[in-house]
Amino acid sequence: MIKKLLHIILLIIITAFVGCDSNSKNTATYFGGKIINPKSKYVVLFSMEKVIDTLYLGNDNRFLGKLENANEGLYYFAHGNENQFIYLEPQDSLMLRLNTWDFDESIVYAGKGAERNNILIDCFLQEEKDNKMFHKLNQLKPDAFIKKTDSLLALKDKTYEEYAKHHPSETTGFNHVLKVALTYPIFSRIEKYPIEHLKYNNKKDFDKINKSFYKHRSSVSVNNDSLMYYQPYSKYIRNFLYNSTYSLGHKPMTNEYSSAFTVDLLKTIDRNITSDASKNAFLKQTVISHFYKKSSCNANKNAFDTYFNLSTSTKDKDHVRLLLLDSKALQKGQELVDFTVTDLTNATYSIKKLIKNKNTFLLFWNPENTTPMYISSRINYLSKKFPDVKFIQIKIDGSAEDRIEQLDIKNQFFITADSEANNFLTSKMTRSIIINKEGIITNGFASISSKKLYSDLKNLK
Repeated sequence: MIKKLLHIILLIIITAFVGCDSNSKNTATYFGGKIINPKSKYVVLFSMEKVIDTLYLGNDNRFLGKLENANEGLYYFAHGNENQFIYLEPQDSLMLRLNTWDFDESIVYAGKGAERNNILIDCFLQEEKDNKMFHKLNQLKPDAFIKKTDSLLALKDKTYEEYAKHHPSETTGFNHVLKVALTYPIFSRIEKYPIEHLKYNNKKDFDKINKSFYKHRSSVSVNNDSLMYYQPYSKYIRNFLYNSTYSLGHKPMTNEYSSAFTVDLLKTIDRNITSDASKNAFLKQTVISHFYKKSSCNANKNAFDTYFNLSTSTKDKDHVRLLLLDSKALQKGQELVDFTVTDLTNATYSIKKLIKNKNTFLLFWNPENTTPMYISSRINYLSKKFPDVKFIQIKIDGSAEDRIEQLDIKNQFFITADSEANNFLTSKMTRSIIINKEGIITNGFASISSKKLYSDLKNLK
């Protein structure tokens, strides 16, 4: 009943937005709606990673975008710190309503294109519910696990067939995306099962698994560029690549990956991903994420050498080289160099004076690498666990507008273009530095997401 009422409300909104064009030939594609409890003044629409339009909210928190000659396919919109995918076709008039307090769960669509997007959001929400179920399923033996996933896939196929039966005019493109949205999350969990089963059962080595366990691979393509940014697809590809690398004989790894594993994973990516754009993206993401997992200045030379040899992107490789230079700029055992930071009232301070005689965790962050939501969650947790450590957040290339609402404003700063901190932040990548009371660096390139961080902070005297 509530969803029907929301559809009626949204249809009224659509009429208000585009009704004036109803008597004329209109080939444009519309995307708009209303945001309840907005987190910013705009919605950004993307195709792949390219910004298509920035749609500003009016006084009533409504927005509307008009796309001329829009291509059919997946797009995604972002508002605040969250985003969600939509599927647009030419001449759609897709309207949404969402409440940021319950972002994904509150989304409802109306207008032309609504039915296909409502089933996609239902797939997304169902996947989140399935996560809880798989905590138990991962404990099962391989034969029992695959029997359960086969049953789940049968249900997913039935959902697909029912939708296709009642929507015979849907395009081949959308039907493929719907199939991916329904089944690839299950395929992804099958690929991740060996490492998850080991973790949940406290085992030290993988169970033996028959090739038939991975029968889904015969129907899966790992080289669809148009889907590489779609989470159900990209997550499957990532799990497939890691599982394939483990199958080469590597032992399970949890805290950090060995240089040999990283090298083999990079080679696995090179063998399996044929598109240069997707291959380069996976190569870069892998070598950087494994470096961050180490949570130290020490880079695996063999891994980076392999990356530079396999990647064909000059831009990516130049960026990774800057990251390596940054990691060498501040080393464990050195005294922290002084630099200026600016608070959110635009007052400037010496970092040495701010942290004098205090064990300190400096987080330099960039929203392109780390979301404010994740930062606030981690910092609030760490500050409670380590109350004697001063946690300071510093936005790279920031301004007085860059406050993270859930964190103490007194510990939030940013650096401007003339700050000496830019000398060790040339890559603009998020990094953390741990300093003891004497002003000596104990970790020059810590990672806020690494398990190693706990021992680093615990060892501060």
